[in-house]
Amino acid sequence: MKYCTTCGKELADNAVSCPNCGYVFSGGSVVGVNDKPSFGIALLGFLFPLIGLILYVVWKPTTPLRAKSAGKGALTAIIMGIILGILSGIISALGAGYYGY
Repeated sequence: MKYCTTCGKELADNAVSCPNCGYVFSGGSVVGVNDKPSFGIALLGFLFPLIGLILYVVWKPTTPLRAKSAGKGALTAIIMGIILGILSGIISALGAGYYGY
């Protein structure tokens, strides 16, 4: 069982192109079975978003499914940070209005 390096879809062992995205493989562009999504990598990316983004960029050509896990964790942490920042700004603005500052 192999996976496309471009879109991560499962391929037949003898595939020369991806039926999903149309990418044509040259020699070693097909990824082997060691590439699996990983909750541990996603958690690492969530706890340390910069490391998650670096792992995503480094692993994308060789292990796209594992890279996707790292990227999802990092992206989730970044989005949650933005939402929490907005909420804390709203709460502090409401608190300043209440106390008359």
